[in-house]
Parts: sequence; structure tokens; C-alpha cells
Amino acid sequence: MAKVFLICGKICSGKSTYAKQLQAVDHSVILSVDEIMLAVFGLYAGEKHDEYAANVRHYLFQKSLELIRAEVDVILDWGFWTRAGRNETKAFYRSRNIECELHYLNLDDEIWQARIDKRNRSVIAGETTAYIVDSALAAKFEARFESPSDDEVDVWVNG
Repeated sequence: MAKVFLICGKICSGKSTYAKQLQAVDHSVILSVDEIMLAVFGLYAGEKHDEYAANVRHYLFQKSLELIRAEVDVILDWGFWTRAGRNETKAFYRSRNIECELHYLNLDDEIWQARIDKRNRSVIAGETTAYIVDSALAAKFEARFESPSDDEVDVWVNG
């Protein structure tokens, strides 16, 4: 049976890049909340962002089940910033007897800041479509992020 890979890490930690590398090896499908949000709303979802993102996640849960039934592995490039979110997602799949692995991108602060700076330069130069991460947004997401414990992580990816 196909399985699910949960990609966990802070904003700008390299989750999407890692997901693409994993996809090249595993021949799986990446499901990304940010990809859909940017395609549908651009950078302007505003105060509805969290509501829309929750709706997209719900849709992608259902889409992932279709792919798994078709024997296609799925990579969820969602961040999984909280323990509760990770536990809920694992429970969703395990209750359906679907194997899932949590891959955690573990970065020190210096590398994280360098990745934020690189991404912001790429967005400003028009080389990529992504959210600009200023210091306020980085602080907001860092405050929300709960590093996973050893018993949660199946694959450690150190940056």
C-alpha cells in the first residue's frame, strides 16, 4: 500500500526543496497548501488566510486518500508546526491503516535566517512565487512552531 510522508519544519526551512528531492527518489505526489493558496489567492488572502488554508488542508486530506487508493505515495508539504497537528494527521492516516512517516528539517538559527534571506531575494527578483518573510512574520511563525520530540520523528534532516 502507498504511504504518506509528512514534511515538518519552520517556514523557509527548505521543506519544499526537500519534498521535491524525496519525490524524485520515491516518484510520489506532493500536496502543498502554500502552492494552492498562492495559485488561487496570490499573496492577498488577508485575514481569511487561516480559514482558507484550513479548507485547503481538508481538501488535500481527501485528495491524498484518492492517490493512496491508486497506490501513489503522497508527500504533505504543510509544515506540521504543532504537535497537535502532527498527531491529528498521523491519527487520520493510521485509522485507515495507511503508513505515514514524519520527516523533520532541523536547522540552526543561522542557517534558517540565511534561507529566509535567500527566499526573500528570490521573491523580490521575481524568480519565485512565495510569501515574503519579514522579521515580524518570522517571529510569528517561530512562536507557533513546536519542535517535534524524538519519538515523533521518523527521519531527521539536518540542515
